[in-house]
Amino acid sequence: MTAPASNVIASVDLGSNSFRLQVCENHNGQLKVIDSFKQMVRFAAGLDEQKNLSEEAQERALSCLSKFGERLRAFRPEQVRVVATNTFRVAKNIGQFIPKAEQALGFPIEVIAGREEARLIYTGVVHTLPPNGDKMLVVDIGGGSTEFVIGSDLQPTNTESLPLGCVTYSMRFFQGKIGQKDFQAAITAARNEIQRISKLLKRTGWDFAVGTSGSAKSIRDVMFAENPQEADITYAGMQKIAARIIDAGSTKKARLEGLKPDRLEVFAGGLAVMMAAFEELDIQKMMVTEAALRDGVFYDFIGRQLNEDMRNQTTAEFQQRYHVSLNQAARVAETAQHFMESICHAYNTPVQELAHWQQYVRWAALLHEIGIDIAHTGYHKHSAYILEHADMPGFSRQEQSILSLLVLGHRGDVRKMAEPINGNQMMWFAILSLRLAALFCRARLPLELPPFTQLRLDEHGKGFMLRISQSWLDEHPLVAGALEYESEQWQKINMPFTVQPQ
Repeated sequence: MTAPASNVIASVDLGSNSFRLQVCENHNGQLKVIDSFKQMVRFAAGLDEQKNLSEEAQERALSCLSKFGERLRAFRPEQVRVVATNTFRVAKNIGQFIPKAEQALGFPIEVIAGREEARLIYTGVVHTLPPNGDKMLVVDIGGGSTEFVIGSDLQPTNTESLPLGCVTYSMRFFQGKIGQKDFQAAITAARNEIQRISKLLKRTGWDFAVGTSGSAKSIRDVMFAENPQEADITYAGMQKIAARIIDAGSTKKARLEGLKPDRLEVFAGGLAVMMAAFEELDIQKMMVTEAALRDGVFYDFIGRQLNEDMRNQTTAEFQQRYHVSLNQAARVAETAQHFMESICHAYNTPVQELAHWQQYVRWAALLHEIGIDIAHTGYHKHSAYILEHADMPGFSRQEQSILSLLVLGHRGDVRKMAEPINGNQMMWFAILSLRLAALFCRARLPLELPPFTQLRLDEHGKGFMLRISQSWLDEHPLVAGALEYESEQWQKINMPFTVQPQ
């Protein structure tokens, strides 16, 4: 099967209500949609009280992903980005599901944090609806979470994500006959959640409000069908829709003109959340845009291809925030990448996979000392904690976990890494490369490795071997001693590390 042209890219948005696949041609930053698929998977509806996904929900999802996988079969890894949202974040058994999902789809899945989801949504909106210097409030009601973003240019100033969505609220409040008390209970519950961020958002302020995604569009469509002169969402208009649903006893019986059949089961929940947002944030009216998370993924994707990767900007901001020595970080990064390239070439690692891991090694090296800003003792643990739990725009949760593990493992007892790494060979390569880089750069002075310094697998393929000049080691006894300690560390986990002087 012939691979698509290099300017063809695809995004997959695994939401709590629907899964979407969109294929676009990139013409110098202008996107042209050439194919799209959408399936209402109702993934969040499969969560039980313990936050475990049912087998039925998993089967629905896998069936959809197999279809997406067929469409993407000829695509190269660099042409596809897959992001997953709230249900993937909260499901306790998602770890068992993701490998099956990735196998069905054929591409890795990024579970993105709520604020990263908010940033990507805003990225999609700001590229399709430029605010021209005015502040805009973007509200995106998804299946399991709602994102609130304020911004006036390409980067938002506020990004928030709350656990309320059209699927979860429809299941929680609107399972039987819908009455006035049900609607009020749903609105009150949503307002209680939004109160956590309302003061901050109001303090920042905005000039106009924008709604995105299915719930906002459905509410707009129903209001437009009732009154074609009204193009925006208003509170009065939503009150009329809610009254019709309450009088009829259900969304289906209300026979709302303009409402698509696939939104019937989740419309009331989305409406209640939107009414709560209007009440709590004093929103007067809201325009609706077709832009959504998938558009933000595309524009962020293009930015990465143009060497404008948001992850690099985040890394630089973290270095500044935590007062990192830029010269030392750069030295460690360059040395770590040298060792990583050396061992991966010896292992015949595919070029694409090497490039992928070289990025992780570089980011980890640039950020490995951020914990020193908290305390020098055990700083690698502080660094790892920050990288695991901080909001890092551009990075997925999986990427943050990888960086956290690399930084945690760059010094100290290697045995602590055996369980979390669980046999991932590329992770071991990266950790050893970072450990050696920190070791060689310990003097915090400009470093030039001796010629032909190479990191290799040993002859049995179960350990590592470092080839280095004996005369250089003689001139650097501190490094030589540290290498002996390193050898002792790797022996503890039956992965021998030996130094072979040349």
